[in-house]
Amino acid sequence: MKVIGLIGGLSWESTLEYYRTINETIREKLGGLHSARCIIYSFDFAEIATLQHQAEWDETLKHMIRAGQSLRKAGADLIVICSNTMHKQAEEIEAETGIPLLHIADPTGELIAAQGMARVGLLGTRFTMEGDFYKGRLVQKYGIDVVTPTERQRQTVHDIIYDELCRGEVRLLSKQFFKKVIEDLVARGAQGIILGCTEIPMLVKQEDSPVPLFDTTMIHAKSAVEYALNE
Repeated sequence: MKVIGLIGGLSWESTLEYYRTINETIREKLGGLHSARCIIYSFDFAEIATLQHQAEWDETLKHMIRAGQSLRKAGADLIVICSNTMHKQAEEIEAETGIPLLHIADPTGELIAAQGMARVGLLGTRFTMEGDFYKGRLVQKYGIDVVTPTERQRQTVHDIIYDELCRGEVRLLSKQFFKKVIEDLVARGAQGIILGCTEIPMLVKQEDSPVPLFDTTMIHAKSAVEYALNE
């Protein structure tokens, strides 16, 4: 079994779900008392979130590279970034870390493509919804058309993520807002919805959507197990 290096604390709420899912999946596959061989580097998210909102991406990259290098030195065989947004710098992190990085958009794109979907909606932080690092990868590698909410909706989605979900708060009004946004994306032709922020599954479940939801936290964590067990 390979050692999984998790870059977490982005926020810790979603890192907890990564750890839980990875270990539950290992137990399902191997049985008995088996659990994952993994190492976690956990950030103080307040520091990273401040840099993100100040567009200090060069500084976030330095932090992420140091985290990846620390995991490699500790014995990690691969890197899993427990955040969609921080895949903005995935290529640079992988290059400087020197071990494989499992990109969150790849297993998600493979699953969507396998279901024959041509257009999906994307929910996440503004950085994820408005940047090209995520949407562009889905278009170029998997031929998937990606639609995002309106500008006003994107800002509200972003605010709910940082002001509520990353603080462990789940509010009914926010769930209702997300359901409306999903309905709007479906009306624009989305055949499925990517929950492209690792905290969103805290708020939105499959029963809240008329089309399939793609929980990137769950997908990414399970793909990490597949990689770790593929000798």
